[in-house]
Amino acid sequence: MSENVRLGFIGCNYRGSGMLSLLSEMEDVDIVAVCDRIESNANKAAAIVTEKGKAEPAKYLDHHELLSRDDIQGVIACTAWLDHVNLAVDCMRAGKYIGFEVGGACSVEECWRLVYAYEETGVPCMMLENCCYGRNELALLNMIKQGLFGELIHMQGAYGHDLSHSLVSRIQERHYRTFHYHHRNCENYPTHELGPICNMLNINRGNRLLTLTSTASKARGLNARAAKMFGEDSMPAQRHWNQGDVITTVIKCAHGETITINLDTTLPRPYSRELCVQGTEGIYMEDGNRIYIEGISQTPHEWDCFAPYLEKYEHPLWKWFKNTGVKGGHGGMDYLVQRAFIESIRDNRETPIDVYDTATWMSITALSEDSIALGSMPVAIPDFTNGLWIDRRPDPKCRYSLDAVHNDLF
Repeated sequence: MSENVRLGFIGCNYRGSGMLSLLSEMEDVDIVAVCDRIESNANKAAAIVTEKGKAEPAKYLDHHELLSRDDIQGVIACTAWLDHVNLAVDCMRAGKYIGFEVGGACSVEECWRLVYAYEETGVPCMMLENCCYGRNELALLNMIKQGLFGELIHMQGAYGHDLSHSLVSRIQERHYRTFHYHHRNCENYPTHELGPICNMLNINRGNRLLTLTSTASKARGLNARAAKMFGEDSMPAQRHWNQGDVITTVIKCAHGETITINLDTTLPRPYSRELCVQGTEGIYMEDGNRIYIEGISQTPHEWDCFAPYLEKYEHPLWKWFKNTGVKGGHGGMDYLVQRAFIESIRDNRETPIDVYDTATWMSITALSEDSIALGSMPVAIPDFTNGLWIDRRPDPKCRYSLDAVHNDLF
């Protein structure tokens, strides 16, 4: 039996093909089987693996057949948002580690299903939130752990990404994302910004998210984009969209911190996650790449460039990554989050992003939908740990830990 980590891969189109290609380059990973509902996608996935010099994986159209194999230790799923929870529950019950791509929940009940399956089986479940391993995000986590920001007070983040062209052009494809924008009105993609913020605020590890309010603007961006692409009288330009152009969500934490996150994906704009960290000793803002730390910044009440701070407070994981050669998509974040998952399987330990994190972050989508529908009323955020957050044991120590910085491992 191979000593490599043996994986199954489910969902082989678009995002999945890129993630599969990266995995297939890892010498200590064997892709044993691939699965997609569309046979041509499964065939393409198998070809990606063999083109990287690996043995051809078995191909399936039904994920239950893949999960019935006893030679698979873990599964990575890159499917449509609505499939994530069902797949994750099936994987845990089959005894396979499960790592799945980001996306929000349609109901709080979905999130509890994840938690219950984990607590029944003990099999780890990890959302593959790559932004938790961003270079700036990890440097800021390192600075926070060293106390440079003092006591944290307020955090901001966003998914600011103009997807209007993609959403409008894929209406005829019946792409799953367009259905969410057509039928729902919510913070549908919260985890890129919220995941790193939760790590910085020790959420589910001594702190927790308590309540939220969400407010949606009117929806005009997709119609405007469609009119430019196809004409004012075209079907796409006349289509009704429920999803507001800008969704603003405000979250209150158990220890009094506040978080503001924005979804801004249908209007013209440059990409940004708009991360802001503010504490009693200073502030960082992603836009402008600027920072101010009282007593350290060169001039009182004037911004410093973040670059020197990034170099000084580089997270040891990124120091190691740069020395060994940065690889993988999204500036290297994809590689690091995959390695965090794979090495958890290899070492038979809990994943750095666990089921409680996954459930908490996913729930924001469903809860924001409720708040918006109720006229921006406050909505309680469940405690998916059932009180364990109050005095929780540290996460397993590893290079990819997000609750602590382990310099001694590098």
